Amino acid sequence: MDELKRRISLIGAGYWGKNILRNLHELGFIRFVYDASRERREELKARYQSVNFVDSIDKILDDPETTGVCIATPAVTHYEVAKSALEAGKHVFVEKPLALKVEEAEDLIKLAESSNKILMVGHILNYHPAVIKMKEIISKGEIGRIYYIYSNRLNIGKLRTEENIIWSFAPHDVSVILNLVGEEPRKINSTGGSYITPDIFDVTLMNFEFRNNIRGHIFVSWLHPFKEQKLVVVGSEAMLLFDDLTEEKLFLYPHKIKWIEGKIPVAEKAERKPIPIEKKEPLKEELLAFAKAILTGVPPYTDGREGLKVLKILNEAEKLVRSHQ
Repeated sequence: MDELKRRISLIGAGYWGKNILRNLHELGFIRFVYDASRERREELKARYQSVNFVDSIDKILDDPETTGVCIATPAVTHYEVAKSALEAGKHVFVEKPLALKVEEAEDLIKLAESSNKILMVGHILNYHPAVIKMKEIISKGEIGRIYYIYSNRLNIGKLRTEENIIWSFAPHDVSVILNLVGEEPRKINSTGGSYITPDIFDVTLMNFEFRNNIRGHIFVSWLHPFKEQKLVVVGSEAMLLFDDLTEEKLFLYPHKIKWIEGKIPVAEKAERKPIPIEKKEPLKEELLAFAKAILTGVPPYTDGREGLKVLKILNEAEKLVRSHQ
């Protein structure tokens, strides 16, 4: 990774961007940082005295030593900023969502592929050791055939007025479910409601149907009495739980369903078993994946095309919620 020392610049150092900055700094990748807020730039400069903070995006895009750009600006700006970076000949990592419109995402993908540049989306959960382990367990057939998969991402927390809960909370979970199931849903349904700000959904429930009778749902809300971040996979032989709020993150439930005289199903419960996982920071692993993709030219799992699949589902879900209002 030495080739990328001080070769990746950051555009946007706010709520999430500052975490990207910390990791890029720890990895030794960071070159330039731009944020629209002068006050924030000055605050971060006091903490990262060896980092160069610039007062315009062009100083990053025009810099021949910047190989890759990480973008953590508001979602509404992702398309224009990512397009400018690709046109400037940079490899691009953009926080979720890739864009807000399908045609914008398609344009970015076409631009990246025509210029032979990496385009990566920040679907961070795919780089979490627990999700990587879940994928391994499922692929080995250890839980049998997948019956049902769901995610609950709930909290009473930061209420957005510029984007609804679908775009704020759901992208990561959509991405992970597509990864674990290994395909896109053939049918989607979605309902929800806006209670705090008109036309900004605070709560949504997305239901999915996949081939082979696999079903699932994603329940997201920032208007909830307690915080919960759980991903559950129910299989024919066992069940998996990823609980991101507990010290031990991943558990296997080897429950069985037995039939009495072939007619009456009975649940045979078993003690859950913690599954050991590597203690790695998902964001750092994600940024290392971006660096590896730049060096090898091999697109990461969460490339532009994966981002487009997620975007199409989010758009369809939002359309369905609005149709029920």
